[in-house]
Formats: sequence, structure tokens, C-alpha cells
Amino acid sequence: MPRFYCSQPLAIGATLDLPDAVAHHVHVLRLQIGAELCLFNGDGGEYIAHLASVEKRRASVTVKAFVARDAELPYQITLAQALPEASKMDWIIEKAVEMGVAAIQPLAAQRCVVRLSGERAEKRLAHWQGVIVSASEQSGRNRLARLAPVDELHQWSAQQDMHKRILLSPRGGQSLAEWARHQPPQALSLMIGPEGGFSLQEEDSAMARGALALSMGPRILRTETAGIAAVAALNALWGGL
Repeated sequence: MPRFYCSQPLAIGATLDLPDAVAHHVHVLRLQIGAELCLFNGDGGEYIAHLASVEKRRASVTVKAFVARDAELPYQITLAQALPEASKMDWIIEKAVEMGVAAIQPLAAQRCVVRLSGERAEKRLAHWQGVIVSASEQSGRNRLARLAPVDELHQWSAQQDMHKRILLSPRGGQSLAEWARHQPPQALSLMIGPEGGFSLQEEDSAMARGALALSMGPRILRTETAGIAAVAALNALWGGL
């Protein structure tokens, strides 16, 4: 059954026009009147709807049933990812959503090649939001991961109202897996550096503000690999798979 995100109120018995992007997919898939669709709006659960009409550029559905299904992790993980080169961030966000990450925080760090601000940053955030929607549709999640605006690393790490922060670094004296085996499942933020990693100054500053430095084991992982591997390790140890 095709799954689509609809950012509007959904209720059993309601007939509504599908968003333009979803209507386009209906045409591409050549769905016929009466076809079943699965819709979700990010508030939890999903709705079964029947295609009620298909026009040249529009389509409408009638909502028939609600399914209180949830695919979220029993603990919240925020992926605080320093901006990588080119389109790597798209891949990172897509896989992070599939793995169940609850929030994504793009970070600007000293060794980041990519610099985003103003209109360019707004366009990238809008694009990444689309990646989150597509990955949620594909993976069966009914809640969208939160996407925060790009923030400077030192400003973000200085915040005091955050849950535990894990700084993934080769300098960590203990591996993430070893640490997680002796910890209860809990909300946390994973801090991932750009190509070349965080600078020593950035790591020292983050640790001085409460971040716990942990490694990913004896091998050095690429920036697009580290966060996804870390989430997978936590899911395996804490029961999120």
C-alpha cells in the first residue's frame, strides 16, 4: 500500500484533497479510484484512505480507518552532524531517519568545507525536510524527525538544557558500545565531526561543557558512516532494532 505524508488534519470519514506532491505521485503510480492509500501527518498513527477522485493535477481521498501504529525508538537520539561535503548530508539524514533518529542538528565546525547561511541555508533546510519526509514514507515511521537550523558548534554545545551529549572521537578512552552496555536506554545527542573530525580545541571545549568522549572502536570511520554506525550500535544494545 503506498504511504504518503500529508501535513493536514486527518480524521475518519473526512474527504480531502491530497497535497500537490502526493497527487503527482498518485498520477505517476497510475492509481485508480478506490485504491487504498496509507496517510500520516506526523502526529502518530496512520490512516487508511480510499482514492475518491483523480483529475489532471488533483486527487482526493476519503479517510476510512485509523491504525494506532508507532515505529519510534523507546529512547530519543539526536544526530548532531557537522556539515559534510557535497550531497553526503542527504544520505546521512535519509539513513538516520530509517534508523529511528528523533532529531537532526546540522553543525558548522572549523573543518567544515561547506558553509551555509541566509537564503542558501533556508533552501538546504527545505531540501533536507523533503528527505526526512521521503525517508519516513519509505521506512514506515509516522512521526517526522525534527530538523533544527544550522548552528555553530560552540553555540550549540554551550546550551545547558540538553540531555547527555556523546562526542565520537578517536580520543575516547572507551568505545560507545562498551559504555552503552552498562547504561540504561536514554535520550542522548551524538556529535559527529566533519571530514577531518572536530579540532582539538572544539573537542576540548565540548568536553569542558559536559560532552562525553567515546570512540567507535579501533577503526576510524568516515563522517557519513560514524553516526549511522553509532545509532545502529545503540539500537542493537538498547532494543531499538
